[in-house]
Amino acid sequence: MSRITAEHLSRKAMIHVRQSSPQQVRNNPESQGWQYDLASRAAQLGWSDVIVVDDDLGRSGGGTERPGFERMLAAVCDNEVGVILAVEASRLSRNGREWHTLIEFCGLVGCLLADERTVHDPRLPNDRLLLGLHGSLSELELSNIRTRSLEGTRRKAMRGELFTSVPIGYRRVGRDSIEIDPDLRVREAVSLVFRKFGELQSIRQVHLWLIQEGIELPALMSGQDPVTWKLPGYSLVHRILTNPAYAGAYAFGRSGSRISIRDGRKHVTRGHTVAQDDWMVLKKANHPGYITWEEYGRNQRVISGNTTKYCPQDARGPVRNGEALLAGLLRCGHCGRRIQVSHCGAGHRVVRYICRMAHINLGKGKCISFGGLRVDEAIGGEVVRALRPLGVEAALQAIDDAARQGSETIRQAELALERARYEAGRAERQYDAVDFENRQVAGELERRWNERLTAVREIEARLSGLRSRPCPHEMSAEERAACMDLGVDLERAWTHDAVTPQVRKR
Repeated sequence: MSRITAEHLSRKAMIHVRQSSPQQVRNNPESQGWQYDLASRAAQLGWSDVIVVDDDLGRSGGGTERPGFERMLAAVCDNEVGVILAVEASRLSRNGREWHTLIEFCGLVGCLLADERTVHDPRLPNDRLLLGLHGSLSELELSNIRTRSLEGTRRKAMRGELFTSVPIGYRRVGRDSIEIDPDLRVREAVSLVFRKFGELQSIRQVHLWLIQEGIELPALMSGQDPVTWKLPGYSLVHRILTNPAYAGAYAFGRSGSRISIRDGRKHVTRGHTVAQDDWMVLKKANHPGYITWEEYGRNQRVISGNTTKYCPQDARGPVRNGEALLAGLLRCGHCGRRIQVSHCGAGHRVVRYICRMAHINLGKGKCISFGGLRVDEAIGGEVVRALRPLGVEAALQAIDDAARQGSETIRQAELALERARYEAGRAERQYDAVDFENRQVAGELERRWNERLTAVREIEARLSGLRSRPCPHEMSAEERAACMDLGVDLERAWTHDAVTPQVRKR
C-alpha cells in the first residue's frame, strides 16, 4: 500500500540540505550535488511544489543553532509540508532531541519522511520505530567520529607534534616540528620584546615603548607569507610574552571551551584560559627557545601580579603612582581586605594607610588607619639592607642599559633598511626580466619597484634622524663614576633626589 496520498501531494515537498562545516561546503561539492538532486526524487513521487532548504550548509547537526531546520519545523507545524526528503537521517539531525521532535510533529500532522529509497510515515508504529533507530544510530555515529578525532589529536599532541599554527619567530619544519626563524630581523625583533619586558616589567609599557620608538614587529596575516611588518597592537605583544613556545616548551590545551544551554539549545564558547596545571600536554625543552623556562615562569608571575581586574588575593598589582611605597601590597590583619592609601597635607604628599572597604561597602566601622612615613622608612631600610650585596652589580647593569638605550631602535631600523633594499632589488630584477612590450605586466612590476624604492628612502630618512639625535641616556665618565659610587652606597642611592617613588617601588 502506498503511503503517499492526495492530501500529501496537495502540500509542499521540502528538501533539507546540510553539511557540517564550512570546509565541507568549500571542498566537498559532490555531497551538495547529491542532496540537491533529491528534487528529482520528489518529482518522481508526484510533488510539483518543491522547496529546497539549504540555510544549514556549514552547520553541525549536533544541537547548535540551525535556522533552516527551525524554518522547516515551523512549516511542518503549520501543516504546509507533505514530505521531507534527505539523503539520510544524519543530514536532518545528529541530535536525538531534535530528531524525535521532528518525528513527533510529523506524526501529528501526517507529514512523511523520505530518502532515496524509502518513504516513511511516522504515524505507523513500524515506521516510527525504524526512524527512531535511524536517529539513534546517527547520534552514535557522530559520537564515535568525535571520539576518534579527539583521541587522534590527543595522541599527536602527547608526542609534541601537533602544530595548528606556528608562533611568530618560528617556522615549521616538515609537519611535526618547528625551529627558530632564520630571518635575523625576525629573531632580533622577538628577542627585543623579551629584553624590554625584563627592563620595564609591564606588557603595557613594552607596547607603549615600541609604538613610541616606531619599532615594527612581524605579524602573520591571514593567507599571507612571508610575514607582514607593522606597528604592534597590545594583543600581539601579549601573545609573545605569554606563549610558552618561546621558552622552548610544547603546550597543548592552554584554552578550553564551555557548553551552556541557551533558549533550549547547546551554546559553545571557546577561548577560555586554562590554568597551567590543567594543560593537557606540557613538554619542556621540546625545541629551541628565545628564553629559558625559568625566565618564562618569572615573566608569568610578573604579568599575573600586574593584574588589576578580578585580581586574586595574593596579586600585588602594578606599580601605582603617588608617594606611598606599599600601595597595593598591604592587607588588613582584621578583615583581610586590601588597605588603601590616603594622601593629605600640603601638596597631598602626606601618606596614610587606611582600611575602609568594609565601611564603604557594608557601612561598618573602619578597621585600622596609620601614618605611612615611618612604615615606608622602615621597609625602605630593609630593602636597602637586602639589596646591598647587589649594589655594584646593579650599577654595572645601569651603565650597560644606558649605553644600549637608543641603539636598539637604530638596530631595528638598520635591519628594516636591509630588508627594504633586498625587496627593492628583487622588484628591480623582476622588472628587468619581463618583456617591456608587455605593458600590462611591465607596468605593474614598475609600480611595485617604485613602491619598494619609496620604502627604502623613507627608512633611510628615519635612520638618519635616529643617528643624528643625541642620546639622553648616554653617560659621561663622571656619571659612570657617580653611578658606581651609588652602587657601593645603596642607601644614598635610595634616598637620592633624582629617584622617583615609582623607581623605589619597582
